[in-house]
Amino acid sequence: MWIDTHCHLDAPEFADSLSAVIHAAQEKNVKAILLPAVKVADCAHVKELAHQYSEEIPGLVYTLGIHPLYTNQAQESDITTLEQRIVESLSDPRFVGVGEIGLDYFVEDLDPHKQEFFFNAQLDLAQKYQLPVILHVRRSQDAILKALRRRNITGGIAHAFNGSFQQAEQFIELGFKLGFGGAATYERALQIRRLLKELPLDSIVTETDSPDIPPAWLREEGIAFNEPAFVERIAKELASIRDINDADFASTVWSNAMHVLPRWSALCADLPNLNLAS
Repeated sequence: MWIDTHCHLDAPEFADSLSAVIHAAQEKNVKAILLPAVKVADCAHVKELAHQYSEEIPGLVYTLGIHPLYTNQAQESDITTLEQRIVESLSDPRFVGVGEIGLDYFVEDLDPHKQEFFFNAQLDLAQKYQLPVILHVRRSQDAILKALRRRNITGGIAHAFNGSFQQAEQFIELGFKLGFGGAATYERALQIRRLLKELPLDSIVTETDSPDIPPAWLREEGIAFNEPAFVERIAKELASIRDINDADFASTVWSNAMHVLPRWSALCADLPNLNLAS
C-alpha cells in the first residue's frame, strides 16, 4: 500500500471532482494521505476533509499552518487564530503537526520579512506544543536550518526537497525526513535523482504535492494535473531509481513517515491492517 505525505486535496483544481479523486486513490491502494493547510481560513476545511473521506482513505490526516506563499495576505493576528485552531485539534487523532510552513526565496514578490515573521512564529508554536512540522524549503534551506537550530523542534518532513547533499544531511541530523515525488521522474533532474540514490533509505518519504509538481508522464498522457492516485506510479519510479523492489520501498517509506509523525503512527496503529511501522 502507498502513502502520500503531501497532497492539497482542498485545492480548487479538485473542487468539482474530489470524490472521484479520492476513489481513484483508493483504487490504487493509497491508504494514507497528509493534507496540509496553507492559510488560517482553510484550517476548518482541511480538518473537515480529513474526516469526511476517512472511510475511503483510513490514514487521511491533516496539518495546520500558513504557507510562505500566503504570507503577504496574512495578518499578525492569524498566528493567534492558528494557535487556537491547533489547541482545538490536539484531541483529534487526525491532526498530526504544523504545516505547511517555511520560506520561499524563489517567488520574487514575497516580502522576506513577513515570511520570516510567520515562519518563526509557527516554529515557536510547533515547539510549544511539541509538534512536528511540514516544511516548504524552496531556495531557503540554509535559512530554515538556521531557524530550526535555534529551537527544539521534534522533526518533520522537508517537502519537495531539492537542496544539496550536505543540506540534506543537516535536515536528517535534525530529525527530518525528505519528501520526493514527481520531480524525480524527469531524467534531467540529476541532483534530485542523485539525492534519491545516495541518501539513507530511512530518510526518504513519498509525496505528490497534488495538484502540483506533475510527474514526467502526466502531460504526455493528457492529464490536467497531479493527484494522489499517481503516488503509486511515482513511488515505483523512485524505487527503480533507488534500485529496490516496489514492496520493500513501499514498506520503508511508510515506516519512515510514521516514525517522524508520531500522531500519524498512533492513528494508523489503531486501524486494522495499517500498522507497518512496528
